[in-house]
Amino acid sequence: MNPRYTFDTFVVGNCNQFAHAAAEAVADRPAKAYNPLFLYGGVGLGKTHLMQAVGHMIKGKWKEMRLSYVSSENFTNEVINSLRYDRMVSFRDKYRNVDILLMDDIQFIAGKERTQEEFFHTFNTLYEAQKQVVISSDCPPKEISGIGGAPALAFRLGIDGGLAGSGPRDQACHPGEEN
Repeated sequence: MNPRYTFDTFVVGNCNQFAHAAAEAVADRPAKAYNPLFLYGGVGLGKTHLMQAVGHMIKGKWKEMRLSYVSSENFTNEVINSLRYDRMVSFRDKYRNVDILLMDDIQFIAGKERTQEEFFHTFNTLYEAQKQVVISSDCPPKEISGIGGAPALAFRLGIDGGLAGSGPRDQACHPGEEN
């Protein structure tokens, strides 16, 4: 995680004050305040910054907590490599035995059925064990094309911390559509 991405360095404004407050609440009371927390907004609006600020604050308060921050692209690559090299047990242990899972850019798993399946089972394992999950995306859960069924339902269980912006939505929300 980037050491500069903390709550102290995050600029709070009208467009992001709810997302900031929700992220701070999660960092203050992991798995008690908002679980899961789904942060979404356009490119460059601070989703990754807020997500990593949550991680830094939790690690600062509770050093014993097991925390994993991963981009969805890296998660997908790990699924592929774990399947290829017969290491799925190790992969599952890595992500399903944490106290906090921070997954950035979830829209990347759209259309990747096996990755979605692994994420959903990971999410369920953590959620049922009352572990914190924070997810980010460039668009709201219902607008991510190519993610359906159980993963889409999982995203809608939590609170949406939207970050408003003035630019067009990222292409990842609606592949093939014009901005």
